[in-house]
Amino acid sequence: MKKVVLGLVLAMVTGSLAAATVSDDHTKLKAELAQVGLKVNSVADSVIPGVQQVLTDKGLFFAANHGQFLIEGNIYDLTNKQLVNDKILQEVRKSGIQAMQSSVIEFKAKDEKHVITVFTDTSCGYCRKLHSEIQTYLDQGITVRYLAFPRGGVSSETYTELQSIWCAKNPQLAMNTAKAGDKVTIAQCKNTVADQYNLGQSFGISGTPAIVLADGTLIPGYQPAAALVATLNAR
Repeated sequence: MKKVVLGLVLAMVTGSLAAATVSDDHTKLKAELAQVGLKVNSVADSVIPGVQQVLTDKGLFFAANHGQFLIEGNIYDLTNKQLVNDKILQEVRKSGIQAMQSSVIEFKAKDEKHVITVFTDTSCGYCRKLHSEIQTYLDQGITVRYLAFPRGGVSSETYTELQSIWCAKNPQLAMNTAKAGDKVTIAQCKNTVADQYNLGQSFGISGTPAIVLADGTLIPGYQPAAALVATLNAR
């Protein structure tokens, strides 16, 4: 009986030490990444033994050898034929978009079949091209919800313009005006444009337009309505 109890105690101590070691590694990793300007949102074991997946305010990274090495970029699972990064980020995007629903500027399809969220910048040529075809998307049953992503950051002129759009009495009309290349009436209010931008960065988005599907899948760049419908219907 004493041997059984001793075994249980040793197992508990070993488990506690292992948990403490993992916790220490995570704390150390957060501190080291803070020194290079990265805020860590979460750390977890990845599918690769000995490598952690690190979700930060600037996207997904991987850390190896107790945080000595930081890896940025795509990792492919050749056995399962999938991009590891996408599998990790898909649920993150889905929940992040859901939390930001009250801030979107929506162009709703009358016969809605699909919903997409588009991170947009009013100074982006392909964002303007996408918006110039907005009626085609709507006619195809695609509801378009916009979130702001000023590529120049929160000190840029575009950021100020996006704030005016989100603060406008009629945000849809203001978006139409800006995407047509016309000046938007300056407006100020309490808004979430900076939060939207930060959310996009945490998804690893660096350019616009960036289209996020309802399941969290990210499609970077402009997509003609017909091509997007084909993609959505195939899922």
